[in-house]
Amino acid sequence: MEPEELKTGEYLKGIVQNLPEGPGIYQYLNAEGTIIYVGKAKNLKRRVYSYFSKEHEPGKTRVLVSKIADIRYIVVNTEEDALLLENNLIKKYKPRYNVLLKDDKTYPSICVQNEYFPRVFKTRKVIRNGSSYYGPYSHVPSMYALLDLIKHLYPLRTCHLSLTPENIRSGKFNVCLEYHIKNCAGPCIGLQSHDEYMKNIGEIKEILKGNTQEISRTLLQQMQELATDLKFEEAHILKKKYELVESYRAKSEVVSSVLHNIDVFSIEEDGEKSAFINYLHITNGAINQAFTFEYKKKLNETKEELLSLGIIEMRERYKSLSHEIIIPFDLEMELTDVIFTIPQRGDKKKLLDLSLLNVKQYKADRMKQSEKLNPEQRSMRLMKEIQQELHLEKPPLHIECFDNSNIQGTDAVAACVVFKKAKPSKNDYRKYNIKTVVGADDYASMKEVVKRRYQRAIEEETALPDLVITDGGKGQMESVRQALEEIGVNIPIAGLAKDRKHRTSELLFGFPPQTIGLKQGTPLFRLLEQIQDEVHRFAITFHRDKRSKRQVASALDEIKGIGEKTKSLLLKEFKSVKRIREASEAELTAVIGEAKTKVINDYFNAPTIGK
Repeated sequence: MEPEELKTGEYLKGIVQNLPEGPGIYQYLNAEGTIIYVGKAKNLKRRVYSYFSKEHEPGKTRVLVSKIADIRYIVVNTEEDALLLENNLIKKYKPRYNVLLKDDKTYPSICVQNEYFPRVFKTRKVIRNGSSYYGPYSHVPSMYALLDLIKHLYPLRTCHLSLTPENIRSGKFNVCLEYHIKNCAGPCIGLQSHDEYMKNIGEIKEILKGNTQEISRTLLQQMQELATDLKFEEAHILKKKYELVESYRAKSEVVSSVLHNIDVFSIEEDGEKSAFINYLHITNGAINQAFTFEYKKKLNETKEELLSLGIIEMRERYKSLSHEIIIPFDLEMELTDVIFTIPQRGDKKKLLDLSLLNVKQYKADRMKQSEKLNPEQRSMRLMKEIQQELHLEKPPLHIECFDNSNIQGTDAVAACVVFKKAKPSKNDYRKYNIKTVVGADDYASMKEVVKRRYQRAIEEETALPDLVITDGGKGQMESVRQALEEIGVNIPIAGLAKDRKHRTSELLFGFPPQTIGLKQGTPLFRLLEQIQDEVHRFAITFHRDKRSKRQVASALDEIKGIGEKTKSLLLKEFKSVKRIREASEAELTAVIGEAKTKVINDYFNAPTIGK
């Protein structure tokens, strides 16, 4: 160890030994003084000591520890304070070894503008000027439905005029079309008072918060009072508004309205790279806020660590004061006056399932977007899926699949197709005539071909596949296993079986073979189906060609004086025996000469053959 490293090690050891045993935040800095990691701890001393007390496995954690040149820490009162501070510091400094919040998709919100006569409109920009923002709305139709409800309930201005009391009194404005079609009550010329307008804005804010139940109750009460006073026209106007609110509530309410002011969180991982977290806020049984975001992993963080960070981020961002949080699994985190619930059934389970549905859809959308930009990413994902399903040591970037074809043992052939990175590699396809097997014995034919292929691969020192697939079930797999064992090659073997309708039905793996459950219609299932269809097509095509050539050539084989070279010339020129028979003497002479033309004509014109 270098003297400088020894000095640094002693310096860090001194800091660790003097750390307090309470909750707090620790920051690791590199030699340049840059913060490279921020973490939280219930017990600062124990947590930081764990980084230096053992030899870490090769990977990012070991690299992180090797780069630590200094440690800073902040003592806090509670674990909740530590969670909040950790989240804020990660966002502020974006340390290299902390998770990265990928928040690049801007969902629209509804803004109630901070002005004398506030406007209500959709926006994607949040400007801190005293305006109120509601959302964001990941499901844009829901936002438009809400804006439409507000438009029909309350007359609001949509103009950009500076409606100050002075400007209105001076009479510098005129009403516009919106006033004439009764969408605006004319505050610009003093036809609607500021108090009446702001009363409407107050009710609009309650609707945007999700408190439609209270608005509905108020409208019903006012309607009944007007009806009692025999003011039926005014009561009818309120009745229309009441029906609009009730209609909106019926569409927006996903669970019982008893469930109020609840946060819901779920998480879905994408291997070792990313995690996606969905957040729903429930008000009176309806989703009032919905947002999904991505964390890029840096140190193989657990789902529990990432979800804890996500909960703090979302609650802080949307100023949530919910006293209940629904989560999919237990978390070692405590928040003041908050109950964590892991529902097993009922309306709360329905909300959790809805959150999971949202996060899975978001993950699928992101994967589609990234695969469009990088098609090879899709191939690697499929390879990793096969690796996980079959518990292989590495992704099967090179797959070979075999199939046999014969009719009652005649013209027996086999074929091998090759897929590299989930794409057909047609230059590597191979056809085989069965040499050692007599009759229809598919298992023996498979064993012969596999043995021939990989024996040659060993002799020529060409690359062996990462996975061998047979077009067939357990018997074919056993034939491949025996062939590989006899030549001393160890390659994982899988089998693809078809159902009675000749459709890909199941994947087999292992000895004894076990059925691997594959969901039909998934990209992985379609890849395996493509491999099976391709090897079957290739084998059948080769078999037909061989059978056709044998049948076509058989008529010429009986002609004495016509050898292989002459037959090849004739078939190349005329394509079939029928055309050779119908060709004129001049056409035949041009290809094979007069002597051989006479031999052919004598044969075809002989009485036993017929014309």
